[in-house]
Amino acid sequence: MPPEPLANPYGLQALWQSGDWIARSTLMILVIMSMGSWYILVTRLLAQNRLLRQAREAGAQFWSASSVREGLERLSADSAYRRIAESGLSAMAHHEGALMEQIDRNTWVTLSLDRAVSEVQSRLQDGLTFLATVGSTAPFVGLFGTVWGIYHALTAIGIAGQASIDKVAGPVGEALIMTAVGLAVAVPAVLGYNALVRRNRVALDQVRAFGADLHGVLLGGMSQKQQGRA
Repeated sequence: MPPEPLANPYGLQALWQSGDWIARSTLMILVIMSMGSWYILVTRLLAQNRLLRQAREAGAQFWSASSVREGLERLSADSAYRRIAESGLSAMAHHEGALMEQIDRNTWVTLSLDRAVSEVQSRLQDGLTFLATVGSTAPFVGLFGTVWGIYHALTAIGIAGQASIDKVAGPVGEALIMTAVGLAVAVPAVLGYNALVRRNRVALDQVRAFGADLHGVLLGGMSQKQQGRA
């Protein structure tokens, strides 16, 4: 029979079992950072895909309608483009009152559409700060674990009075594992952050273009009505 493989006495499991509370806390922090990063990456990618799908829906359904109201009704209830269209229509219909009269309708519609677009942008950027923080701090958290492991190695050498491999291998292995885990957490966070920022830019360009086109349609319709009254 082939001999059973020997368990690695200096692996991740050994680190958890033999490490002190500082080493375990450092490892748990890195694990939480990694789980949070992957959760944000997946949820933000799904949100971006949903917004891009809504952009295609608006291009196919909204602009072929005979009126803004009809185009709005063609969009799905959770569509960001529907909320932008509703904001524009609401601004056109509710421009009254002493305070509102100090702002012309054109400016009021522009401000309403800008606010709606800014809300979409704010939702798209949810979680990006966490990714940036993880990408910049995870290597330093791992470095802290490395320093702590080296400290244990030096302490073991000092107590033993000699630098034997059995006294040094465990703490040094702990230090190297912390460094590797820190990098493994930071690299996906940085790559994911850059990818999400680039895709956000594409999605927001489409949202802003829709808002600008809708602004022209709403005010163009208002100008035609004013010319008809004249």
